[in-house]
Amino acid sequence: MNAPSPPAPGTSPPPPPPTRKAKWPWITGGVVLALCVGVVVLDLYLPHAHVKTDDAYVTAHYAVIAPRVSGQVIDVAIDDNQVVKKGQLLVALDSADYETAVAQAQASLSEDLAQVSQAQVQVERQPALILQADAQVRAADAALTLAKANDTRYAALSRIGAGSTQQQQEHSTTLRQQAAALQAAQASLTAARDQLNALRALRDSMLARVGTDRARLRQARLNLSYTRITAPLDGVVDQRTVQAGNIVSPGAAMLTVVPLQDVWIEANYRELELRHMRPGQPARIHVDAYDIWLDGIVESIAPSSGAAYSPIPPNNATGNFTKIVQRLPVKIILKPGQPNASLLHIGMSVETVVDTGLADVTAGGRAAVPPARPNQERDGT
Repeated sequence: MNAPSPPAPGTSPPPPPPTRKAKWPWITGGVVLALCVGVVVLDLYLPHAHVKTDDAYVTAHYAVIAPRVSGQVIDVAIDDNQVVKKGQLLVALDSADYETAVAQAQASLSEDLAQVSQAQVQVERQPALILQADAQVRAADAALTLAKANDTRYAALSRIGAGSTQQQQEHSTTLRQQAAALQAAQASLTAARDQLNALRALRDSMLARVGTDRARLRQARLNLSYTRITAPLDGVVDQRTVQAGNIVSPGAAMLTVVPLQDVWIEANYRELELRHMRPGQPARIHVDAYDIWLDGIVESIAPSSGAAYSPIPPNNATGNFTKIVQRLPVKIILKPGQPNASLLHIGMSVETVVDTGLADVTAGGRAAVPPARPNQERDGT
């Protein structure tokens, strides 16, 4: 076999023969891309046992402290962010006016009690006066009977000439006097009996006044006690706006007591994420501020979405409709025995992950679809 002849001087060498490119990088890339698309599709459409959201915050039932009576603040016994105990004095108001009101109510009560005692004495004495008046009636009646007998006797004697006309006239006058005396005694007896009823009514009226006075005294003492404003629960002072010397009115907020030991998490989950969620499921809570994890339990799910109670609720009955996935608040409480839970403050942002275990919360609760009526179309018309 002859060797190839060398190229002639001044000519370029021939190009090398073409090589076949490898196809395995393209195949590998296609497989990886298909796997990625599959993972994304599965992540979107398959249910997950763990549902999470970053639309979650720390919250608690805090107490807004406001006075129940008006007055001038003479002492503020707490400072901003101070830890307080239930019953601890927070603010003191000037109590001079309320102490005077208590004294006036006490004096009015004492006066009416004295009048009640006096009326009771009169009521107890009146039966004796009634008996006395009744005895006077009986005496007058006896005297009238005697006067009638004497008048009859002297009238008969006068007719036969055995008695004088003067005697007969005297006994007639005595008869009329005794009749008038009996009427006066009877009127006195009636008046005495009526006086007993009047005295009893007066006593009952005074007793009612005593009841009113006691109620006023209790209210005055309550108002006096309201001048010392104490903490209704254990917590931390927040939003303090009161200062010594301020004139405060009932219901005006002065400060807030936040029970940081009783905080919980309000996590706003999309309605589609509640499919497998129910109370009692475990949850994990990531606190953004400290980059720590806490353990919690789903306590309850709100009965309505956040938009249901908005000042201007959505009205989808008119115009075009665009479906928007709603969010419902889920209350997650913290498990006890976690020291880092004391680091939480109201309003902090957290992330929550609830382990639903893909529980079927609708088991046994699916409503049966009623059969369609004749000539009823499937669109509900």
